Amino acid sequence: MAHKLVEPHGGKLVDRTGHKPDATAPKVSIPLTEWQQCDLEMIGIGAMSPLEGFMGEADYNGVCDNMKLASGATWSIPIPLAVDDATAGKVGVGDRVQLNDDQGRLLGYITVKEKYRQDKKKCATKAFGTEDVAHPGVKNLMTSGDTCLAGPIDVVTLRHNPMFTSHRLTPKQTRAEFEKRGWKTIVAFQTRNPIHRAHEYLTKCAQEIVDGLLIHPLMGATKDGDIPPEVRMKCYEVLIEKYYHHEHTMLAVMPAAMRYAGPKECVLHAILRQNYGCSHFIVGRDHAGVGTYYGTYAAQETMDSLPPGSLKITPLKFENTAWSKAAGGMVSDKTFPAIEGDRIALSGTKVREMLASGQRPPVEFSRPEVADILIEFYRQQK
Repeated sequence: MAHKLVEPHGGKLVDRTGHKPDATAPKVSIPLTEWQQCDLEMIGIGAMSPLEGFMGEADYNGVCDNMKLASGATWSIPIPLAVDDATAGKVGVGDRVQLNDDQGRLLGYITVKEKYRQDKKKCATKAFGTEDVAHPGVKNLMTSGDTCLAGPIDVVTLRHNPMFTSHRLTPKQTRAEFEKRGWKTIVAFQTRNPIHRAHEYLTKCAQEIVDGLLIHPLMGATKDGDIPPEVRMKCYEVLIEKYYHHEHTMLAVMPAAMRYAGPKECVLHAILRQNYGCSHFIVGRDHAGVGTYYGTYAAQETMDSLPPGSLKITPLKFENTAWSKAAGGMVSDKTFPAIEGDRIALSGTKVREMLASGQRPPVEFSRPEVADILIEFYRQQK
């Protein structure tokens, strides 16, 4: 008998894929930005259930003001389809509009139910906690169009020439794989970076209380300076191959855009993983943060503030961890007292400098196989 997995957010897994090209081409076609292409794919495959399309004004404002969709379901970041005024002027309510990628290739359609002006300043303040355009998510928002087109989507092609097709599993597919493996409880680990020893430790702590671990790197749009996806994928694969139990570990990629919205994005990431079938979700230090915009544990505090029952997925909250020379292993402030100079803690800048000069960081910080992949990447950048 099949095991019952956690239900999708809103109770039903949406699927807007598999549609055929319209026999009569719509009069208007819109090229989607990379961010919008990611959103289209995530909505289409049901990862953003209960959304069936891009948000209308009531949902947009409800999410900004109360972290709720008009239906009452919890949601933390608006998902609009913003276009410039010239494009908006060509589109009327009721129109069926073709959605293309940045090379003009068909991705799908939107049936426009609503047009409205987005309040960028409100969205920036509520979703990102700042109006500072130095923030990559705010910059993306502020440079987007002022008018939003809302309505259900129909996806013809999820992505032209997608990366990592063997690991690009939809929520329906991850759920089927969990069922096949007999996993009832699954913990998801969100990452957009190579996994170092501290994160490996968190995932293995979490594995002790569930049936399986889904290492679920975000492989959609990211900011300049992030490690390229193909390099990160090599790091994940070698790490899992050598240091994880294969019967209790699974790797799949999530084609979402990274918004760097800290606490609000943590809630969104939890919703997405619930839709993929996960029962638990790791929330560590500065989840989905960038720079110094968010407090160290602000994401955990935001997850704690959600009304009981608003999400079916359970957050697993972890303290900052590092290797202790005195303890001879990974520790946090909960498990071992702080001793001056005891813990091996390296800044991202320091690690990049070491890798760029061909030096492996200490084995207590990074597995050597992962370090070697990154050293080769930085060598090629010179």
